Amino acid sequence: MEYLVLVGLCDGELDSMRHHPTFVTSKVGGQPDVPSPLSRHFPRCSRCGSALVHVVQVYCPLEGSSYHRTLHLFACTGEDCSGRSECWTVLRSQCLEADTSYRPTPPQEQPLSATDWCDSADDWGMEQQQGDDEWGENFDTCVAAFIVTSTSTVDMEVSSKLEGLQLGPSENDPPCFRPYFISVVEESDLFGEDHELREGIAVGELDCFEDGGGGQERYEKTKVKHGDAVFVRFMKMISICPEQILRYCRGGKPLFISEPPANMPQVVSTCASCGGPRTFELQLMPALVSLLRGESSELQLEFGTVLVYTCLGSCWTSGTNKAVEEFCYVQSDPDQQLFK
Repeated sequence: MEYLVLVGLCDGELDSMRHHPTFVTSKVGGQPDVPSPLSRHFPRCSRCGSALVHVVQVYCPLEGSSYHRTLHLFACTGEDCSGRSECWTVLRSQCLEADTSYRPTPPQEQPLSATDWCDSADDWGMEQQQGDDEWGENFDTCVAAFIVTSTSTVDMEVSSKLEGLQLGPSENDPPCFRPYFISVVEESDLFGEDHELREGIAVGELDCFEDGGGGQERYEKTKVKHGDAVFVRFMKMISICPEQILRYCRGGKPLFISEPPANMPQVVSTCASCGGPRTFELQLMPALVSLLRGESSELQLEFGTVLVYTCLGSCWTSGTNKAVEEFCYVQSDPDQQLFK
């Protein structure tokens, strides 16, 4: 089964004087926005004890769910911490749609409903090619969102409705990265008409890296420079859009930047809240690193990719005031080792 891959891009700086982000805003940096009755929470680094800095906020409700749903990623900016999985935390917050009077309004230039993010929808205004029955029992697991509330959607009228649902910054909040809006495109749209041609070339080149034939010498040279063929595949997959800062594909396969542990399924822990299994949902990409800058030059991060796994059932207890902690796995950029 093919899963829909969504690519997140930087969509301009978020000016706090003009825009009022809420928990339905997908953004880089800034302070986390949480729905009422949840309290804003800054986890601490399990290694050095420092307060973690908010990195990314992604609004991602699920198809068929009655909940708003937002993921927040936090990281320690300590020099020896940012590349370690234990120094990152991802929190999932939810609230019932019935508990708010707000429903996300899609951008006017791209009028989409929640189901437009699924393969069963009209695919951004294009004629539907396949019926819903293709999904079968798996349709309910399809991601309905990663809906972006961009500059054109956050107006004063919407903001006034939500002011009571978000917590303002306090003096005790840690410093934050400069905030940017995140926009989204389907990865397949980036390939255009030559999608199959590009895919064929990529697959063919990767095959020749592994077949021991004519591509062996080229593979050996690449291996010396980059470490392994996994990195080569990673770079080829993102070459069509190297500026992507995030990839979203709930239930799909992550794009590893280096060889993962052989026991990766065991590395990903079960949900601490319900004990159920977790599934891959999204990952942060190398291009995000250059955006993560604060007022202080010391506020920066280095990583290759950050993989996020969330509860398969997206368990939630109504009325709770605490977010659910999910699982992060961090891989460093193999090229960083060349400079150490």
